[in-house]
This record gives sequence, C-alpha cells and structure tokens, in this order.
Amino acid sequence: MQNGQDRGPREPIWRDRRWQVPLRSWVGVLVFVFVFNLLLAFCGSGAQATIPFSDFVAQVNADNVKSAEFLGSQITGQFVHPVKGHSDYLTEEPPGDSGLVQLLLAHRVTVSASESAFQWLGNTLNFLSVLFLLLLIGSIAYQARTGSRLAFGIGQSRARMYTEERPKVTFADVASNEEAKEDLQEIVDYLRSPVRYTKVGARIPHGVLLSGPPGTGKTLMARAVAGEAKVPFFSVAATEFVEMFVGVGAARIRDLFDRAKKVAPSIIFVDEIDAIGRQRSNNVSIGGNDEREQTLNQLLVEMDGFEPNQSVIVIAATNRPDILDPALLRPGRFDRRVEVALPDRNGRLAILKLHASRVAMGPDVDLEGLARRTPGFSGADLANVINEAALNAAREGRDKVTQRDLEAAYDKVILGARRRFALSEEDKKRVAVHEGGHALVGYFLPGADPVEKVTIVPRGRALGVTQFSEDDRFNLPEHYVRARLAVALGGRAGEQLVLGEISSGAENDLEVATNYARRMVERWGMGEKLGPVSFPRDGVSPAAQLGLPSTSPALAEKADLEVLRILKEAEQVALKTLGDHRAALDALAKALIERESVEKSEVDAIVAEAEGAPAPTVSR
Repeated sequence: MQNGQDRGPREPIWRDRRWQVPLRSWVGVLVFVFVFNLLLAFCGSGAQATIPFSDFVAQVNADNVKSAEFLGSQITGQFVHPVKGHSDYLTEEPPGDSGLVQLLLAHRVTVSASESAFQWLGNTLNFLSVLFLLLLIGSIAYQARTGSRLAFGIGQSRARMYTEERPKVTFADVASNEEAKEDLQEIVDYLRSPVRYTKVGARIPHGVLLSGPPGTGKTLMARAVAGEAKVPFFSVAATEFVEMFVGVGAARIRDLFDRAKKVAPSIIFVDEIDAIGRQRSNNVSIGGNDEREQTLNQLLVEMDGFEPNQSVIVIAATNRPDILDPALLRPGRFDRRVEVALPDRNGRLAILKLHASRVAMGPDVDLEGLARRTPGFSGADLANVINEAALNAAREGRDKVTQRDLEAAYDKVILGARRRFALSEEDKKRVAVHEGGHALVGYFLPGADPVEKVTIVPRGRALGVTQFSEDDRFNLPEHYVRARLAVALGGRAGEQLVLGEISSGAENDLEVATNYARRMVERWGMGEKLGPVSFPRDGVSPAAQLGLPSTSPALAEKADLEVLRILKEAEQVALKTLGDHRAALDALAKALIERESVEKSEVDAIVAEAEGAPAPTVSR
C-alpha cells in the first residue's frame, strides 16, 4: 500500500473512498435538473403569445391564422396579422375529436405535426432525476447497512490531516517543559526508525496522555512531535465525535483509525479527550443508549482491541485526567502520561525570550524581572503579555516595546483594563489606606512576599491593588500561609485602625483568607485542635459521591470554629503590625493619594522617612 492510494486486491470498488459520491454531489445533480426544467419552460414560452383555445378558433374563423403545427396536445404557429403585438401563438388543444384539422384546412391554414425537442429533453431529464433519486436512496441504504459510513456521510471523521507541507513545528518552538519533551522524544525516535525498537522486541506506547492546566502548550507539544517525526498528523477535537444520531461517534472513530492506518506510521491527536473519555457510570439505564459510552468503547477497541494496532500513536490532551475512565488509562492504551506543568521561573524566562524574539524589543526591557513576577502564569499567559505590550507600543506610536509597555501589559493582564472614572476624595482616601495596609503588613511581617508595587488606579473590578513578588513554591510552610492570611486581612485592618470603620472593599480579601484557612484545617492538617485530619467538602470524597456527608456534623462544627479562630488570629497580627507602624501607614496612604502608584523603591524611602531611620532589613 503506497500512501493509502491503492486498494487491496479483494476490496470492492464501491468501498473505495475515491468512488464514494458525497451527498452534496447528488443534491447538486437534482438541483441542476430542476433548474434546467424551469429554464426550458420559460424559454419555450417566452417569445409566443399563449391564448385560450376558443380565441384560437375565433382567429381561424376570421382567416387570421397562417400556420399551425401540432406538438402533441399543443398547437403553435403564426398569425396573418399580429394579435396584441404577437405574431406567434401557443395554445392547448382540449381532449376529444373537435374536427380542428378540417376547420384549419377549410380556412387554408398550413397544417404540420412534429415532436418537440424541448419536450423530449424535458422527459429525459425527468427520467434521469427519478433515476438519481433511486440511486441516492440505494446508496444511503447500503452505507447504513454496511456501517462503513452512516447515512448522509455523518459517520465520516472530521479530523484534519496535516502532512509535510504543513508549517513546521518542532521542539525548538516549545520553550520550557524539558521533562515532557524528553518523554515525547522517544515517540519521535520510534516513528523515525521503528526497526531499531521492534528488532529487540520493544513495544512502543499506543497512546500518550498530555495533562496539565490550560495554556501550558499541550497542543503545541503534540504538533511538535508530528513535526519532529515528519509523519501524517490527524487533529480532531473529542466533541466532534458525538452527534444526536446513535452510532455516529463510533463510526467516526472507525473511520479516523482507518484513515490513519492507510498512511501509517501516523499520529492521531485528540484534544479535550475528557469529552468522550469520562468514567462510565455504574447505573444501568433501562431502554436508554448512551452515545458517549459507545464512542468510548469504540476508541478502546481501536487502541488495543482484538486486532493489533501498529504504527498509529494516539496523543490526547486533557485538563482533567482524574475523571477519565480507568480502561482508557491502562497499559496498552494510554501507556504513558506526560504532565505538561506550569513553567517555573527559568521556564517562564525561556518562554518570554521565545515570544520576544518575534517582537521588536527595546534595550530597557527586563524579561528576567517579568519572569520573577509571574508565578503561576502559563505559556499562553506569557505570550499574551508580550502581545499586549506590542499592541500598547504600536498604539502609542513607538516602533519598539519598552519596559513601560511591559508594565502596562502586565497590569492589564493581571488586573484588567484601566477604568476611566474619578474617585471621590473620601473613596480615594479609603482605598489608599486599604492598599497601604496590605503593603505594610507584607513589608514588615517575616515570611511574607516582598512588596512590588502599590496602586489605587481602578482596574477591572478592583479600585486598587497591591502587587507582591511571589516566588515559585511547591510546598507552603505554615508560617508562610499564616503570613498570607495576615496580608489578606491587612487592608481591612488598615481601614479599622485609621478610619474607625470597615467597608465592603474587603469582600474579595475575606474570600481569599477564608479559603486559605479552610484548606489549612481540612486539607493540610494545620489546625491545632483537629490535628492531622482531612475531610474535603467539595464532592470528591467517596461518601460525597454517594450523597452521604463526608464527615460527622460534630467534626464539621469543630472545623468551622478552628477556621474562625485562625482568621481572628491573622486579623490581630495585621492590627498589631499596622499599629506598631502607624506613621508609615499614614505616610504611604498620603503618597498614594498624591501619586496614585508607588513602586518598591519608593515604599522603602517612604517607610525609612516615616520611621526616622533606615528601612529595616526584613528576613524573607
């Protein structure tokens, strides 16, 4: 078999894809016949005057008919003198012998008879249209019976095939995630030289599951595998398999693998596979038919069923590997799981440099600083920051991206677009005190993240923001979590200390702090009164899935009290820290009212001046 072009010796010609006529071709023929018949009808009667038979007889009796030609039941000919501006006429002879021929001869009318060419062609086309309709019905019935493709072609896979003519994507275009690239390099080596593996009896994985948060480059990684291996690459979204008709998904799975086998070695990439690969339910549905489960079953069979599947590798991507069916993850199907994680600082810097290489960057751009300030950013987020910076530079008429453009892009991505409205003096003071409280609790509290920037410029839903320079953390010590709780409640504590009352501006702060405190108690075992216990309440526990409470009411009440105690302690820490440095809080709030935004170096100077001494060196 060469490139999937030759049929096997026993394959019927009607099973060959090249000879299968799609539905739109049949519909096109029928539409053409219908339109052609309409044109014939208009063209045949456009230049003649159609008159009733009684008027025709009256013209004959008046000796105003020169000729008459019989075309079946129709009579056409010419008048001696024009009637209503027409020299030609057309009429229909009623059934029965009316002695018309004798009447015409008596008035010396030239009489002739012939068969209409238009009528013959119209009858032929009508016959062909009926024949095409019968062939169409027969084709649909055959396809539905054989199961090769469902009726109307909806069983055909919609996967898009990319060959060597596609734009080249290699591992050089994928920054960060070196571990994932190493795992996938083995797949590339096999596709390039499969004999080296089969000679020693090695079996290449049938499937590779790419899992990770959105935007981390799972699809790009799959395209890079195809680009490195230089093999046909079929790309399809899992949602394209399932339709309202029963059996469509399974038929499309079969068709996709048939296409991939004809051009093997090849790669099939299924994006968002959790759309069809969710864990099957244990509940029996009487009289029902789950189309998604049929599609999943067909995929399981194609990947590792009775017939061996060689040289076709399935790469799938998902954000939710925890909900996939165990049969899909067993060895022989998705043998290998590759975690495409969020990049660390070095990975973020590599991604920024990759995207910045395609943009005109100024000499003052600090990509290392941006990489340090963006923990938790995915590759897509970082690409968006670079693109927003380029858009901002173009909008302001610059031909290169500057550090100022990067700062504006970072703020826009993190906080949203700047809101163009003026705060009242009272609101401006409250926001300044609130953000100053966040900043100074983080500034003076050991273990907290360093302050990067404080602003009271409204962006998105926030009236002001305090930005911290967070580092990559894979474990959260208890002292760090408690410091974050105090920083989150620092804005509320600042309002209470300076203004004497709190406001609704701390709504999001309270939500963040409560979530942290609840995880401390219920997941991380950091509650002093409960100790090492874990009881998630988000429905993922076996008891919750059965509709049962995940823990006893008494234990849940103790957990709630422990969460409240931790939050109260964090509030007291914030109040004490700001009370000890009240002068610095007043000075920072005043600077924010005057300047709207204060950078890290300016915070150091404001604190040093307010404290009357050099800014204290705080252990981080």
